[in-house]
Amino acid sequence: MDKVAVIVGAGDAIGSAVGRRFAKDGYAVCLVRRSAEKAAPHIAAIEAAGGKALAFACDARDEAAMIALFETIEHDIGPIEICLFNAGANTHKPALQTSGKLFQQVWQLACFAGFVTGREAARHMLTRGKGTILFTGATASLRGGAGFAAFASAKAGLRAVAQSLAREFGPQGLHVAHLVIDGGVDSPAIHARRRARFGPNAPPPEAGSLMALDTIAEAYWTLHTQPRDGWTFEMDIRPSVEPW
Repeated sequence: MDKVAVIVGAGDAIGSAVGRRFAKDGYAVCLVRRSAEKAAPHIAAIEAAGGKALAFACDARDEAAMIALFETIEHDIGPIEICLFNAGANTHKPALQTSGKLFQQVWQLACFAGFVTGREAARHMLTRGKGTILFTGATASLRGGAGFAAFASAKAGLRAVAQSLAREFGPQGLHVAHLVIDGGVDSPAIHARRRARFGPNAPPPEAGSLMALDTIAEAYWTLHTQPRDGWTFEMDIRPSVEPW
């Protein structure tokens, strides 16, 4: 059976880039997002490069659906060796305009869904005594910012989930790690935001101010391939010009 990498939150930026990186080394990559159809171009790119990829539609906030998803992948595709939780939920809104409903929605996607993903990945990996579970963090994982009360609290919660799982499952052979993406990502979404802010003739970003997707994907690969006598729990990466 294939060795399997599961990417939950396999969007058009980091998630799909990590999928390409793992496919390059022979993993059957399962791209999970709410719309499987939107994963089609990424599936095509992986297959064109000689890799194997499949798309699965699932809302990561739906606990029962996530349990069934992991069961299906284990049964139909192969043993899961690597699982990345990369779901978004980046929300910028003043506190007085942040409703309780919005706050809960952000937490459900950025924190609760991460817990369910990590738990279900671990449930299957523990039977084999090995596996890697990765979580995508952000600047907001480490500090709150004006307008980011919902997002920062959820990302900080996800970091705590990851740390708890690392301490619980590390002695049982599972490498759990949290990657802080502290800076802008060279992605379609970032460029769309720049056009919305500055207009269609927006000047290009400063050279070297955005992280290339392949660079970020390589960081995940590095974490996955670390030897057991030197595991990293948390890695933070940023462009050299990023203030921190």
